[in-house]
Amino acid sequence: MKNLIIKLLSLFFSICFLSCNPNKKIDRENEPTIYNIQSDDSEMNQAIENAKQTLDSFDFALNNNTRIFTFFGLKKRVIENGFVEHIWIGNIKKLDNENYIGIVDNLPEKIENIKLGDTVQINRKEISDWMYIKNSKLHGGFSIKLLRDRMTKEERENFDRESGMKIE
Repeated sequence: MKNLIIKLLSLFFSICFLSCNPNKKIDRENEPTIYNIQSDDSEMNQAIENAKQTLDSFDFALNNNTRIFTFFGLKKRVIENGFVEHIWIGNIKKLDNENYIGIVDNLPEKIENIKLGDTVQINRKEISDWMYIKNSKLHGGFSIKLLRDRMTKEERENFDRESGMKIE
């Protein structure tokens, strides 16, 4: 289930913050859809701030050794050659109070120094979103929820059906 969830999330929510092409959706053949979001998008900036302010909830769940949590992901802000992308990282392990390590779960569009499947370190300051699944319900995923809210009714229904997640 965790591979299905991250593939679906990567498919729908590979987010790239660029200064051009505001809110343009880029479909790539056999690759995740990219949503270009303006850097001054107040709703997305609020979603990022909410994620940063609630990261302790993610840590609490990550440190819980029960099987009720089925997937953990962090979204890392990556800057390279003037491009900024927010990339989902899975298989999260906490290294210390400031750092995590995980596996890149979606293919970047412009960033070249990180590849799908790479192991990367994530500092708390680089985190732009977090998520985990508990009893099929999405926890965190602030950017996911925002982009889902911006989808058409048909896109939302399709996403909900394919992901199998409950999103409130």
